[in-house]
Amino acid sequence: MSDDPLLRVDDLSVHFGGNEGILDRFLGDDKGVVRAVDNVSLDIGENDVVALVGESGCGKTTLGKAMIGLQRPTSGTVRFRGQDIWKSDLEPGDIPYKEIRKSLQMVHQDAGNSLDPNRTIFKNLNPALKKWRPELNLVERRELVHQMLDTVGLTPADDYASRYPHQLSGGEAQRTVIVRSMLLEPDLILADEAVSALDVSLRVNLMDLLLELQEMFSTSFVFISHNMANARYLAGRADGRIAVMYLGRIVEIGPADEIIKNPQHPYTKSLLWATSGLSEINDPIETPPVRKIDIPDPENPPSGCRFHTRCPEAREYCTSNTPDLSGMSGPSDRHEAACFDAHDRIDYRNSEPLTDDLDIDVADDAEQPAD
Repeated sequence: MSDDPLLRVDDLSVHFGGNEGILDRFLGDDKGVVRAVDNVSLDIGENDVVALVGESGCGKTTLGKAMIGLQRPTSGTVRFRGQDIWKSDLEPGDIPYKEIRKSLQMVHQDAGNSLDPNRTIFKNLNPALKKWRPELNLVERRELVHQMLDTVGLTPADDYASRYPHQLSGGEAQRTVIVRSMLLEPDLILADEAVSALDVSLRVNLMDLLLELQEMFSTSFVFISHNMANARYLAGRADGRIAVMYLGRIVEIGPADEIIKNPQHPYTKSLLWATSGLSEINDPIETPPVRKIDIPDPENPPSGCRFHTRCPEAREYCTSNTPDLSGMSGPSDRHEAACFDAHDRIDYRNSEPLTDDLDIDVADDAEQPAD
């Protein structure tokens, strides 16, 4: 990545719940704390695409919201063009917070609920333009809305602009929400499960649209999904990266093609195994490549490597030591994994394998391949 990325996340943590008293903090009492995001670092470049994937509850949405200023972090920093987004306007020359908010936008999963049912599409889109682009008059705003509706295939634009949300299909509503974000000419868009509610054909069409807009407007995208196939499609076609998240931490990140064809972290391998159409790319196996199906309690995550309770390659060393996300040898210096096995650590090799719960009743417990 560039030395001066568009957005830089550094050692970011977002914790919820627990004891909030000064004495509790001093004594280190974190009972009941959910570490939704824990010490994550990530760079997003100009015109970049990163697909953030993982099981439900892994912290990917919380991380995404913290990245664009919708969730205040517990610790760590988020910098937009070098400016800490939570400390803007404190020093001369700082990027104004208003400009940061305009530059970092979000496309929600449930498009229908993010549109006011009592307003026409134009009246849903107009307020954001009126607030963030005050130099435009009403006629200019209407013309711009019509242009963007045309761009995303909602034609004739004047007809769609006068419709109400209930008169739109699911795909049309999602395109409308995308228009609302793109109207502000953002530098980065967080798309949170933006295609998960659509059927397969509409998913592909909408992902193609996102890629067209990304190229047309040079906008960076962070695409959140629980579906590895969707992540591969979007990141792969944009020459982007896939970041795999587990229990609040990124465990592997790299170019989409490398993550799919040469996964290094056991958790990544398990996600690929559970994804229809991708499980056959690498050596196919019938049983899930995990020792346990159940995800640990996020209020009490395992010590050491958080995946060691489920990992088929886990050894005693993994129970008390936390692997860092570090570079893999290979065709790309952008491929990183947090795994002692992948990096062939001597201390890891010299410790005893963990062999509990190796026998899994696949018929009863195994995850089924995703759509």
